[in-house]
Amino acid sequence: MKSPAVAPAEVEPPDPHAMDRARRVFIAGNGLPGRWQGRERFVVLETGFGLGHNFLATWDAWRQDPARCERLVFVSVEPPPPRCEDLARAHAGCVLAAQLVDRWPPLTAGLHALSFDGGRVELLLGLGDTRHMMRELVLQADAIYLDGFAPQHRREPWDEWLLKSVSRHAEPGTTVATSHMSRAMGKALSALGFEIGPVPGLASKPEAGAARFAPRHALQRPAGREPLAPGARRALIVGAGLAGAACALALSRQGLACTVIDALPGPAQASSGNPAGLFHGTVNPDDGPHARFNRAAALATQRLLVELGVPHSQGLLRLETRLSLARMLAAPGYVQPLSADAAAALAGTALRHPAWFYPGGGAVDPGAYTRAMLAASAAELRLGTAVAALEPHADGWHLLDAAGQRIASAPLVVLAGGHAQLPLLGELAEDLVVQRGQISHLTDAPWCPGVPVAGDGYVIADGRGGLWCGATAQDGDLDPALREADQLDNLQRYTRLAGLGEVPPAPLAGRVAWRLVAPDRLPLIGGLAAPGPRADQLRLQPRCAGLAVCTGFASRGIGWAAMAGRLVAALALGSPRPLEAELLDAVDPLRFALRRARRATNPGLAG
Repeated sequence: MKSPAVAPAEVEPPDPHAMDRARRVFIAGNGLPGRWQGRERFVVLETGFGLGHNFLATWDAWRQDPARCERLVFVSVEPPPPRCEDLARAHAGCVLAAQLVDRWPPLTAGLHALSFDGGRVELLLGLGDTRHMMRELVLQADAIYLDGFAPQHRREPWDEWLLKSVSRHAEPGTTVATSHMSRAMGKALSALGFEIGPVPGLASKPEAGAARFAPRHALQRPAGREPLAPGARRALIVGAGLAGAACALALSRQGLACTVIDALPGPAQASSGNPAGLFHGTVNPDDGPHARFNRAAALATQRLLVELGVPHSQGLLRLETRLSLARMLAAPGYVQPLSADAAAALAGTALRHPAWFYPGGGAVDPGAYTRAMLAASAAELRLGTAVAALEPHADGWHLLDAAGQRIASAPLVVLAGGHAQLPLLGELAEDLVVQRGQISHLTDAPWCPGVPVAGDGYVIADGRGGLWCGATAQDGDLDPALREADQLDNLQRYTRLAGLGEVPPAPLAGRVAWRLVAPDRLPLIGGLAAPGPRADQLRLQPRCAGLAVCTGFASRGIGWAAMAGRLVAALALGSPRPLEAELLDAVDPLRFALRRARRATNPGLAG
């Protein structure tokens, strides 16, 4: 099994001069704090996080500057990340470092977005192979810290390929500073379009260097990576469930005034209105896109629930029926493999299979979660308002009712609803299936789990001696009535999970809702194709200005919402994307149309 975990760095001896060097070389060498003053957003890209001295010094400089930018985004790549205890030891007594330690993520491969100062400071930490992560980052940096270049501290064979990879994240005016500017490095940077110069005030350290990106030719960026609504100050979000609330929260934290519109009389009235639901990641042997997206989304959910103070159960068991315990033990990280006996002790019943224990997973009331996100966003709610059509105009989009009358207008519109919103999705609707799901409620259950248990179905204690279990899945079934056959199906799943001898009797009780499901069981998050010829790569496809979709959440709305909202905000405004490029493509709404086009031109292609 491919492990999602990243091996931690060996502990380095403390460097008493690290913070001072960060201020003199990297902060001053990039012309800070002056260059970020008066800016809406300033992005720093660092090539080696180490023990976080550069980040902490930059964050401190930002806090001390009364003319600071509105938002500071610090992106850092680190192949062997430090352990939490090493960070704490290196920065004992530092108030800012204590916050970093408190939010330090599990050491799993990929990007981890950590927020500070009410979301105005974000650390986007990329853990894993440096070459891979630099290639997968989607961002344009204002300042670059080339750290980790000292020969005695090299963690990678830094060469022209890596410098070229770094330069792809620069734009005209981007500055670079490094504490070790070798002749070969200077020559390589010059060839890439950087003008080399000394670091101001460091005449005693001639090996330090600075540079400014001044390319000789106009840069061409992939059309599909351009922001959907750069500079937008207002957004309309259609859908007041988990997806819409998460988009409103993320966009509001980027300074946009948001209005959430829904046809129903209250938030979380459709598929987000179930009384309880699960959130957790997934594990698969190759740690492919599904596992990596679900892991990133689950960790984002865990952080947001804590931040918003939403009550939720802590910990979740998911039974493993394919892998042996020996193979499970090869995948440490944010999830813990347990034997059947160890899992049974947590569940409070006999289990026939080993299980994954997700310490950060659990169960939550999705309605409470939705309302908490909406409250934190301070979004305007317009409920009982059905949107029948969209109409482009010079400054964005009009939302129209069934009579063709304008409901509202804004430079950015996000379609974040469920199956009732299919008519607004155009050709995307062809790729989505409406799936009916029924859950069941037992008020007097023979077994209530100590933690939520998932596998072939799921069981969640309701806190009052009863439980919720489910769920059925019928494609294209629009029957809203509770059905005895589906109740029996849910109770049979419960019986198998609990290891009971027979199905317990229970009166018909539960809830019916509908999910939108994509063929690959991943959401649709991103922009729609602009009119004109279609490109043969998602990253090259131009998008409709000011329009995004955030839908197809299947049965994972709770676990996907937080990440989806952050991604919509990044795609709309052009801030660093919180997911790697491969995962952006994995959830791109146009992925199915591209696959159809490829099959049409080459019938031998499988997907």
